[in-house]
Amino acid sequence: MIRAVAFDVMDTLLADPFREALWAATGLTLDQLAARRPPHVHPAFERGELTEPEYWAAFAHAGIEVDPAAFHRERRARTTWLDGMADLLDDLAGRVVRVAATNYPVWVEELVEHHLDGRVEQVVSSHQLGVRKPDAGFYAGLLDAVELPASQVLFVDDRRANVAGARAVGLGSHRFTDVRSVRAWLAGHGVLDRATA
Repeated sequence: MIRAVAFDVMDTLLADPFREALWAATGLTLDQLAARRPPHVHPAFERGELTEPEYWAAFAHAGIEVDPAAFHRERRARTTWLDGMADLLDDLAGRVVRVAATNYPVWVEELVEHHLDGRVEQVVSSHQLGVRKPDAGFYAGLLDAVELPASQVLFVDDRRANVAGARAVGLGSHRFTDVRSVRAWLAGHGVLDRATA
């Protein structure tokens, strides 16, 4: 019996405005930033190893001028629900424990307040766990948080590597492409009625 469904947040539940927000803050594309910013910086921030001021300081150390206020203005303005996903979470209320399982950094706290409140029962994030998907430790932390075995938890994510990582630890997993496919998959697991999927 499935008792919890865990969803990635960015590009699964919500549109990810990260590229546009970085452009607004730096005038650089993600590829241009990747060529100049040390590669360990963003993963370290997502794991909670850096504070936000330390994160932006790493840009400055790499010679990148950044406007954090512009970043956050653009990020907030562009963070919107993907088609049908808010309704899906509403339809799952009372059927399963709804979990947000994300590599998002400390900004996830703001998402909880403005987007996820009332639509998920739990949030499991890399900055809390100190480990990122697709590392097996992330999924272990997820299962510890919901206090359920992998056989009773389903996982949805837009990234192949994260789906593969979840499957490797025994979680039933689905790669997100659109709400219709997720509804059909959940119905196949008995989480939703086929008539309403």
